[in-house]
Amino acid sequence: MITAQTFRLDGRMALITGSSAGIGLGLARGLAQAGASVVLNGRDATKLKATAATLRAEGLDVFERSFDVTDADAVKANIDGIERDVGPIDILINNAGIQRRAPLHEFDHKDWHELMQTNLDSVFFVGQAVAKHMITRKKGRIINICSVQSELGRPGISPYMASKGALKMLTKGMAIDWGPLGLNVNGIGPGYFKTELNEKLVNDTTFSAWLTNRTPSRRWGDVEELAGAAVFLASDASTFVNGHILYVDGGVTAQL
Repeated sequence: MITAQTFRLDGRMALITGSSAGIGLGLARGLAQAGASVVLNGRDATKLKATAATLRAEGLDVFERSFDVTDADAVKANIDGIERDVGPIDILINNAGIQRRAPLHEFDHKDWHELMQTNLDSVFFVGQAVAKHMITRKKGRIINICSVQSELGRPGISPYMASKGALKMLTKGMAIDWGPLGLNVNGIGPGYFKTELNEKLVNDTTFSAWLTNRTPSRRWGDVEELAGAAVFLASDASTFVNGHILYVDGGVTAQL
């Protein structure tokens, strides 16, 4: 029987990477409101503490762990530390990501490597470290934050598209390899949302007009609108959903 309790996350621990602001913060707030205890992550410890304080003031149960998700050794040490000192990680959301814009023939090699390390390597490092603990318990939920650029292209962001396309397939690969061991691995593909990283695009009247006309819902998304998808994929409502990418995009991927 499906009830409201089916979507609750009481008694579960979630780790969300890149959760001091933007989409990660919206996801952290949503999961905590659904009853989860949430471990926030980011590289800026000061910013992370401020975010944690804000959420605690809202009555939400949060912890914070500042570490670099692109450093495999730091990832392993911190995941083991969370499991030991805070509790078992039931839900992982790999959200950390960056964007770099430039014509492909002028794209700097350093930016390429930084983008791939943050958008792709980190998901492998954190996903693997967390999965090893989940596998021993024969259960766990991993949600990777993909993008509409996992499916569609735009000028000037080819490396980003490559990273998010690869992330889509890594998500499916995780589901294939870890599904038989008790894990559910899925992705969320956000469309265009109002965040700090997109502020210039939001304020660009020409781009915003193009985007809203291109989007069947005729507007930008608000980060709070991603939380429902994350709660669904983290909850008992999605026990047989595995290897799926759920696009939350106002219909962008549905329309040419």
